[in-house]
Amino acid sequence: MRPPHLSGRLILLVALGGAVGTGIREALALAWPAPPTGFPLTIFLINVVGAFTLGLLLESLSRRGADGGRRRILRLALGTGVLGGFTTYSSFATDVASRLGPSTGVALGYAAASILLGSLAAFAGIALAAALHGRRWRAAAAAPVAEEEGAG
Repeated sequence: MRPPHLSGRLILLVALGGAVGTGIREALALAWPAPPTGFPLTIFLINVVGAFTLGLLLESLSRRGADGGRRRILRLALGTGVLGGFTTYSSFATDVASRLGPSTGVALGYAAASILLGSLAAFAGIALAAALHGRRWRAAAAAPVAEEEGAG
């Protein structure tokens, strides 16, 4: 069996997902551009939302089983592709660097807030997926008991 990173089909899937995510990010950045020295809110929110969504996606997929088949395709298409293209380290780094001289406080605050809130958002996504998985598992476990009690 060919390793996933050598599969042309999976590489194309990641590339297409990346094009979609990058297009969405660019559309948002053009609709709400960052001020030259102010806080780059759009890219900040994109990265925080992306971190949350990635945490939610990856935890949800991992709780459903091994990384194979449909789960692998979803992880690569949505996680690596769409969310990888949607979030942006390069814009984050450029935004920080371009503000260091004229607006150092904004640059440092933006960097710290991005790292802190991005991490918290990822953990929140993981926690939400875990809670949703636990709720589904408890409901599935309780369903046969309820049916047996009503059948008697």
